Amino acid sequence: MKIRIKDNSIRFRLTQSEVAELGSNGMISGHTEFPGQTFIYALERTEDPEISAAFDGSRMVLKMPAGMVEEWTSTDRIGFDGQAGKLKILVEKDFVCLDNTLEDQSDNYPNPNAKC
Repeated sequence: MKIRIKDNSIRFRLTQSEVAELGSNGMISGHTEFPGQTFIYALERTEDPEISAAFDGSRMVLKMPAGMVEEWTSTDRIGFDGQAGKLKILVEKDFVCLDNTLEDQSDNYPNPNAKC
């Protein structure tokens, strides 16, 4: 799972297996080890009607309504967006890059812009 943060916007990008795990377990998380503290970021399925986010100082959680998770895991829908206060939220499937990259992309979704 990748996160991108810029000012008051956050974007989560998930691979195929991560989307599947979110669908079956209702949660997916990752972490970054800072000296003296671990930063945790997660997506959780919720019964709330809107996409939302929370941060407690060391853990950031994006909460997705169960209906969104179901649609996302069972269709070709790329992602969802929403807003929580001033924070703009985007969650999307991670596609294979079309340019050269050293990153392992074996679990990414096929890029719909790729030409065969």
